[in-house]
Amino acid sequence: MISAWKKRRANRHAGKNKLKLSNNGDSNPELAIPAHFQCPISLDLMKDPVTLSTGITYDRESIEKWIEAGNRTCPVTNRVLTGFDQIPNHSIRKMIQDWCVENSSRGVERIPTPRIPVSPYDVSETCSKMAAATLRGDWEAAHEQVRKIKAWGKESERNRRCISDNGTGTALAGSFELTSSIESGAKHGELLVEIISVLPWMFPLGVEGQGRLGSAASLRCMVRLLKDGDLSVRRNTVLVLEGLLSSEEKHGEALLEIEGAVEALYKVIEEPISHTATKASLKAIFCMISSAAAGERITSRFVEMGLVSVILEMMFDAEKGACEQGLGVLDIVCSTREGMEKAYDHPLTVPVLVKKILRVSGLATEFSVSILWKLCKNETREDGGVFIEALQVGAFQKLLVVLQVGCVGRTKERVTGLLKMLNLHGGKLGCVDSSMGFKYLKRSY
Repeated sequence: MISAWKKRRANRHAGKNKLKLSNNGDSNPELAIPAHFQCPISLDLMKDPVTLSTGITYDRESIEKWIEAGNRTCPVTNRVLTGFDQIPNHSIRKMIQDWCVENSSRGVERIPTPRIPVSPYDVSETCSKMAAATLRGDWEAAHEQVRKIKAWGKESERNRRCISDNGTGTALAGSFELTSSIESGAKHGELLVEIISVLPWMFPLGVEGQGRLGSAASLRCMVRLLKDGDLSVRRNTVLVLEGLLSSEEKHGEALLEIEGAVEALYKVIEEPISHTATKASLKAIFCMISSAAAGERITSRFVEMGLVSVILEMMFDAEKGACEQGLGVLDIVCSTREGMEKAYDHPLTVPVLVKKILRVSGLATEFSVSILWKLCKNETREDGGVFIEALQVGAFQKLLVVLQVGCVGRTKERVTGLLKMLNLHGGKLGCVDSSMGFKYLKRSY
């Protein structure tokens, strides 16, 4: 039995060193890869061979994953690595490319010559040049450096990590702040737009970067871009604002002081740009209304603009992330008198809340239960409108399932309380069929 297992294992390894070829009349549709062209880790043909300090050559992607997993030894020799430099092995790469060309008639494609990954030195030098150009007001030169950073990031995920890990976010935030505080022409505006397109993948920023990006000049500029920019600019700007507001409460309070900020964030939800932008705007609003200093005041402003209605209609068929963020915002909004009144008046409130229970995620269920509990607890109408509507769309049955599936803490207490309240009104409808769905829903559109 052991020998049979070894044989099967050997066959699997033997299969790894063959390329599947398109069968163009060849009786043998597989081609063996020469052993010295295979990565010792993946056993696949190396596309970007690099050599470690131990002298062993690996495919760059495979050895990077090995090192990122916390390994500090050479996979082949098991020797401790004295350094993690990966030196491109141009000789092996050229031999592999020649071999691919020789076998092109058998369906082997030539591997492209890989780009050299960006180094921390390259990143640091580019950031220094960008900062110097910004200081002297040379917008075109600064723009050129930002374009270089953006191009590096597009090449590979590894480049993005190297860029973000070496202070680029702080440098970009500094350049953005300085440029925002100076009135200039078209080149000035192009630099701001380019920086805002790169900043979203720089988060989380350090303390200095947050301070630069959270300054009054930077926030005013971002609000202006969010109001007047094209779709891509508005999307990138709201992503940056989300990242900034998520880092510290004071940035949300500072944003409230900028004229037009609230309206600009609301517009991103009212007139959707993309799922990502909608989710980011909801997260930013959540951070703002969660603020202990200005939460209720700013919540009232959003409610007056129609936030409750917009979120409910957006969530009807929204994806998971937007649902969670939207329900989180509604949960806070329904803690205020104005927000609760708007929720009572909207025909989608109860149907949407019940629909999202057990349909999106555990977090969405918690938020839905919390909002429904607040509405039922504060219901004052003699006809018990919320209770009747909840029973009609199957809330009782869903809440029973929530208990059966399992919930803990405050959610469990609220589910139990809701079931008791709904049970008191069950006699008004008799036996309620959970399959009623949205039969009693009167839509506003």
